[in-house]
Amino acid sequence: MRSKASIDGHPVHPALIPFPFAFLTGGVIFDVAGRLLGRPAWWATGHHLLLAGLAMSVLAAIPGFVDYVHTVPPRSSGWSRATRHMVLVLGAVAAFVTAALVRGDAAAEPTVLVLAIEAAGFALLMAGGSLGGELVMRDQISVDNRYAGGGKWSDSTATSDEDGTIVGAKANELAVDQMKLLRVDGRRLVLARTANGYVAFDDACSHEGGSLAGGTMICGTVQCPWHGSQFDVRTGCVRAGPSTRGIGIYHVDETDGVVRIRL
Repeated sequence: MRSKASIDGHPVHPALIPFPFAFLTGGVIFDVAGRLLGRPAWWATGHHLLLAGLAMSVLAAIPGFVDYVHTVPPRSSGWSRATRHMVLVLGAVAAFVTAALVRGDAAAEPTVLVLAIEAAGFALLMAGGSLGGELVMRDQISVDNRYAGGGKWSDSTATSDEDGTIVGAKANELAVDQMKLLRVDGRRLVLARTANGYVAFDDACSHEGGSLAGGTMICGTVQCPWHGSQFDVRTGCVRAGPSTRGIGIYHVDETDGVVRIRL
């Protein structure tokens, strides 16, 4: 799924995280080396690197939290993985802040206690970073797929009327085999256009909750990007596993140049 916190389609969080990782790791290395070799200039450099890493951590966390709330599919294995990622990274930041407070200033030699706290922070950082990599490589969070005809993935918010219908798109908004994610009253639906007209279905794959809007669709079949489950977009039935349950579908009406979905 394309990142909600992006600039011209380019996700911001993955672009920022190399800085806190590099600064914090470098800070630990300079502190350890400075203490072992008795080099005050080295441990002073380590202290400054840790402070820079903490500042960049805060900056990187902002778009990361936006993606956690708006991009990661809720009630999915990816969401639980993203939650663990956030907790581990926040734990790492807390450890490095504690180490900086205990140490006091750059001139102070890092004690064994300070180095132990930094080592714990480094371990948490590596564990959290590993989960972050899984979110991108396995769950395809922040991956911006392109659809038929070069169309871009789209995302919008809609509100249901009193009769339980929503306006999903203009009649000519999507090309054949293109999809659009709709956020409706806390729910996520997919509006898609097939060769035979528009269809609508739940965004969550029935296997582990992957976003179908972030997958691909062709010839009336949508494929989840996480594990490859395929569904008939008109009936919701499973066409290929590992999923064994179908997905919810909704009635779509196209009149007066507007596509409406009945919930």
